[in-house]
Amino acid sequence: MLSRPFTIVVSGKGGTGKTTLCSLLVRSFIDIGEKPVLAVDADPNANLHEALGVTVSETLGSMREEAFTRRIPPGMNRHDYVRFRFRQALVEAEGFDLVAMGRPEGSGCYCFANDLLSECMTELEREYRFIVIDTEAGMEHISRGTIGKPDMLLIVSDPGARGLRTISRIREIATLLGLEPAKIHIVFNKYKSGTAPVDIGNEIPIAILPDDYSVEAADLAATPVSQVPLNSPARMVVRELAEKIRSLAKEHTGA
Repeated sequence: MLSRPFTIVVSGKGGTGKTTLCSLLVRSFIDIGEKPVLAVDADPNANLHEALGVTVSETLGSMREEAFTRRIPPGMNRHDYVRFRFRQALVEAEGFDLVAMGRPEGSGCYCFANDLLSECMTELEREYRFIVIDTEAGMEHISRGTIGKPDMLLIVSDPGARGLRTISRIREIATLLGLEPAKIHIVFNKYKSGTAPVDIGNEIPIAILPDDYSVEAADLAATPVSQVPLNSPARMVVRELAEKIRSLAKEHTGA
């Protein structure tokens, strides 16, 4: 039993399969009995809910904006109102919850609101075994401290040159933000037989997801990719990854 949740951030160039990996990872943790899981969509182009098969009615970005423009109910201060609305923004599903960060509309300083959101995220952490965060390559939410410092960073890349070059850039950003190199791992996605001739160092990928027809078929049919068959190649690899992460989490916490 983990004493606190183990947080995994998934990053990479757009189109490399970050959201696919996140959704399959959430489902895999549930499959191996590690629930509940908190899924966080920290990518402004939010679509993790579609991959997981749930509906999001609002993001925290819009809720944060509302807290500074809407009349607060009597008996509530703005701080309490943000915490209340944060809970309302959670999408509850079987085995996992989802929250979409989004981005604020309008202009101005959101330092106070960011602090409140960070506090709310800390409160939520007490309720989950694993937190899986789908984020953009720049990892702005980590640099702002909204989602804290992760226990693991998975950098996803397809075999193409642009995706591979992004690995080095994300690794550099993560290191500058104080993340230890041992917590940074590479995941290859849509892998067939090799990668472009780009130097990414000698690190062995923690997982290699094959080019999987069932994932492509789910995309084309607009069905949740997390619900591809249990024996699909990608889902089987991600389940092995989830078990590997569970072992690392136990080592990390001394459980």
